[in-house]
Amino acid sequence: MKIISYNVNGIRAALNKGFLDWLKAANPDVICLQEIKALKEQLDLDLFTEAGYSYQYWFSAEKKGYSGVAILSKIKPDHVEYGTGFESMDVEGRNLRADFHVHSAGVESVSVMSLYLPSGTNDARLNHKLEYMALFQDYINTLKIDIPNLIICGDYNICHEEIDIHNPKGLKNVSGFLPVEREWIGNFIDSGFIDSFRFLNPNKQQYSWWSYRANARANNKGWRLDYAMVAKPLQEKIKRAVILSDAVHSDHCPILVEIDR
Repeated sequence: MKIISYNVNGIRAALNKGFLDWLKAANPDVICLQEIKALKEQLDLDLFTEAGYSYQYWFSAEKKGYSGVAILSKIKPDHVEYGTGFESMDVEGRNLRADFHVHSAGVESVSVMSLYLPSGTNDARLNHKLEYMALFQDYINTLKIDIPNLIICGDYNICHEEIDIHNPKGLKNVSGFLPVEREWIGNFIDSGFIDSFRFLNPNKQQYSWWSYRANARANNKGWRLDYAMVAKPLQEKIKRAVILSDAVHSDHCPILVEIDR
């Protein structure tokens, strides 16, 4: 089961930059999108169907042109869950989950979530982000009792370790690499998840987001903000985890995790 996660920074803008041709070539079974910045009604859904993704689920923010997540799949899910039930999270369209019955040895089902954690661009948004992170941790702690085989893909808007950011000393007081954020993502992993990329690439310094300013991408001054967090019961099934840095439809690039079926 090949899963890609991609913060597209506006699906309509990405489509204009060749996103569909790239998607067909990458050919994941499931793709989780973040920051779609569109309503389903604003999109030609047939384009995605023709690309092989018959099962499409869009969860937009109430505010137009903002946030929003989606899951496109070649496999029919048994169930799709929109949001978390927490209004402060759900009005911004940040969580979408699809549950799949995969008929594989030792694994009865896999649930894939598309997650878009807020950024902490100012004090008010940082407080919102920290509140969101606490609510999300509690939500996942409860969810994985009934759904243990979770894969939570998305833009976490946090770099975990110094290896995950180009200038750890200079950026230690910037949201995305604050001690409180780094501690949270460390605790999140310790609560029963595997950072699949770091698990298979312990020493690789590679990023998934670059500012549009000052030629950051050309100079590889990046941050690793995007993760495929795999629940521990699936550890032995993690076959591959890579960052697809050649894709240039966004200020982020996609990440991929492959789970052995």
